[in-house]
Amino acid sequence: MIAIWCINEWHKLGSPNPHFLVELGPGRGTMMQDILRVFNKIGMNNAGLSVHLVEVSRELSKIQAKNLCTTVKETTGAHFMEGVTETGVPVYWYNSIESVPTCFTLILAHEFFDALPIHKFQKTDEGWREVLIDVNEAGNKLRYVISKAPTPASLYFTAGEEKRHHLEVSPQAGMIMQHIAQRLVNHGGFLLVADYGHTGEREDTFRAFRNHSQQDPLLEPGMSDLTADVDFSYLKKMVADKLLAFGPKSQHDFLKSLHIDIRLEVLLKKSKSKEEKEMLLSGYKMIMDRDKMGECFKFMSFFPSVVKELLEQFPVVGFEN
Repeated sequence: MIAIWCINEWHKLGSPNPHFLVELGPGRGTMMQDILRVFNKIGMNNAGLSVHLVEVSRELSKIQAKNLCTTVKETTGAHFMEGVTETGVPVYWYNSIESVPTCFTLILAHEFFDALPIHKFQKTDEGWREVLIDVNEAGNKLRYVISKAPTPASLYFTAGEEKRHHLEVSPQAGMIMQHIAQRLVNHGGFLLVADYGHTGEREDTFRAFRNHSQQDPLLEPGMSDLTADVDFSYLKKMVADKLLAFGPKSQHDFLKSLHIDIRLEVLLKKSKSKEEKEMLLSGYKMIMDRDKMGECFKFMSFFPSVVKELLEQFPVVGFEN
């Protein structure tokens, strides 16, 4: 369904060619694999398309290459690896979004921003103080401490009115958003962000997961996946002078707008066993129920300000109201 959304918005902006499909933090490459499968069905693989993946993990890059490409080789220069899909779409790997060449670009950030480093701040009687990580007196465990004096980060990132007593800020997310904004302004395209997040009301969301179970982030450092909910209001603020922002919308509402129920009916009719139907229904409930992923997982899109009148006439699908 993400593929159809991308195609629809690409057509709305005039179907420019060539165009890049960029994914930030592609995981195992599963979503890109699904998107390219849909693109191939409607002939978009032959429409000046190339795929550009931003990935810092060499191990994950190899898994992505195995899932996406029939041929692959390591390179030197701006990209460190390149390959070709079964249908002839070129794929390139980069360490950062800044290394990706410029072109009209469709950018996807699916569970990317929630994995970026954050600063944590606590409001005290003396003002904002940064939450730091220290070693306990015995020297065998990590612990949180509050800085005794303002730090450069606490002075810079806590300016202005703030009703919350605890803040989490990702400067790296802000810098990436600003780079993307300039890219979209100069060369055209759009960004779709899908992540666990909020609109500036949540406080302490930093947590760790290991083997699908939540645990203390300071326990066994390096052995868990660390995450903090994305502050979508912060992403919007970072690019307010250059990009139009739509959303965030809950996953439930966004996918409803994309007619996921019709898609489910088609898949259920095609299913060949009771087990397959049960698996489809279970997956649907997981992503759509508001007490599961339906509410806490959100979508937000960004477009260059220059297309404001066009999008007022033809609203961005999934973000109509």
